Amino acid sequence: MGVEGCTKCIKYLLFVFNFIFWLAGGIILGVALWLRHDSQTTNILYLQLGDKQAPNTFYVGIYILIAVGAVMMFVGFLGCYGAIQESQCLLGTFFTCLVILFACEVAAGIWGFVNKDQIAKDVKQFYDQAFQQALMAESDANNAKAVVKTFHETLDCCGPDSAIGDMTLLWKENLCPRKDTLLKTFIENTSCHQKIDELFSGKLYLIGIAAIVVAVIMIFEMILSMVLCCGIRNSSVY
Repeated sequence: MGVEGCTKCIKYLLFVFNFIFWLAGGIILGVALWLRHDSQTTNILYLQLGDKQAPNTFYVGIYILIAVGAVMMFVGFLGCYGAIQESQCLLGTFFTCLVILFACEVAAGIWGFVNKDQIAKDVKQFYDQAFQQALMAESDANNAKAVVKTFHETLDCCGPDSAIGDMTLLWKENLCPRKDTLLKTFIENTSCHQKIDELFSGKLYLIGIAAIVVAVIMIFEMILSMVLCCGIRNSSVY
């Protein structure tokens, strides 16, 4: 015997929320793939200074997002099917998956908030090492100039702090984006430290907003799934 009355409304409401959850999983998967193949981050994080690889902490987070998006799509489908079939077993499994996902999201959110500046800090340290070596005579031996030039062309910046002395050397070495004159280069080019902060902080805010939206949807789904499960159990008694 199928559910009736308010429980039937909850059944279709849960189906709608699960469909939104499934779509959110697809969006997160798509955004994660976009971040993974974004030209700016790819150009910078694939760099290698001598034997040292650029920090890959950002990509670790992206791979986690790809996995989360795929799992969300599976769980969303499971919830949709369980709601339509009025299956207590599927709904119970769905609720358990949601609790695990929610706990993982909270843990990842806390870790991300604590370490939100670490990614940009690691990349800036990598850039500073390449920058110092690029100003030395023996820098050609470990491709430091190529690394610095890639940073400057990708982010349209010049030098770590826009110091006139360093920028003059970089301009002479053809490592900065070329403007008409050195004065114009100094005026128009931004500090690379500032550009690195902007690059990663913008992407982290995007991830944070998506996580908050998904967490709210998950809370509603957990409540609705338990109410529907209880409704199905009660309807089978009569």
